[in-house]
Amino acid sequence: MGARVTFSTGDYDRLESAIDRGRRVSIRRRGTEYLVVPAAIRLVAGREALDATHPTTGDAIRFWIDELDRWDVVT
Repeated sequence: MGARVTFSTGDYDRLESAIDRGRRVSIRRRGTEYLVVPAAIRLVAGREALDATHPTTGDAIRFWIDELDRWDVVT
């Protein structure tokens, strides 16, 4: 298993801004890239979760923050 990624407060600020503005986010997890519209960051059973939707289908997707490699806001 690879090194655990620690996200900075700036990373969270950009993600929260994307949530507020309905911007798409590119998420990288275990070598796979996902393009989603983030809806909320929640604490679920002591873990941070990012709830999002697929921009085309509208399907709900939950990502565990501690499993993510990176995220980038798509402009």
